[in-house]
Amino acid sequence: MLLAFVPARGGSKGIPRKNLAPLAGKPLIQYTLEAALASRTIDDVFLSTDDEEIAAFCAPFGVDIRYRRPPELATDEAPLMAAIEHGLHWYASERGRMPDDVLVLQPTSPLRTAQDIDSAVLRFRSQGAKSLLGVHAMVEHPYECVIAEADRWNYLVQPPQGITRRQDYVGKYYFINGALYLARTSVLLERRSFVIPGTTLLHEMPREHGIDVDTAIDVACAEALLRYAAR
Repeated sequence: MLLAFVPARGGSKGIPRKNLAPLAGKPLIQYTLEAALASRTIDDVFLSTDDEEIAAFCAPFGVDIRYRRPPELATDEAPLMAAIEHGLHWYASERGRMPDDVLVLQPTSPLRTAQDIDSAVLRFRSQGAKSLLGVHAMVEHPYECVIAEADRWNYLVQPPQGITRRQDYVGKYYFINGALYLARTSVLLERRSFVIPGTTLLHEMPREHGIDVDTAIDVACAEALLRYAAR
């Protein structure tokens, strides 16, 4: 059984009341709810919130809103993993079992689609993976990025000699975009992380689907992408 875990606390720094902030005429969290409910692979959706208004908004979508995240797990400093663990144990006590797999869908990734979800889950299952991350190709290639230390700097990844054109760059470099975090529940609770370096499956998504909304500029970019997609 696959559980979609939607973390949606009431507080936020960059955008006040971010999860309910409007994006192209709809509250931000609605995009994630719609994608989760349209998915063919998700069996249940779990809302982790400390906020009554968020819970009330989600209720008409058919999401169980009885759970409330404790205040100490809803601060800016509280680690998400602690909130996931608390929510999973509450879910297990109510349903009589833990889900087999957990998929975290953060509302800050509004352009992630049901198709993105289903393709990731099917790949996760077909390859017998322990965990999976949503990624997209890096915009700024590491050959063009530098790291500064005191008064010195060096390339983040040293470009091979003789390469001058971007078309000739080698290697695949990805950005973990936060749109999809998927793991077997037993592995997640044991390791307390979705990321197992060298082992976690990387699932490439279209770059525009991985946009993370954290600032007003991000909202403008997401709205522009939605208009572009609707043309």
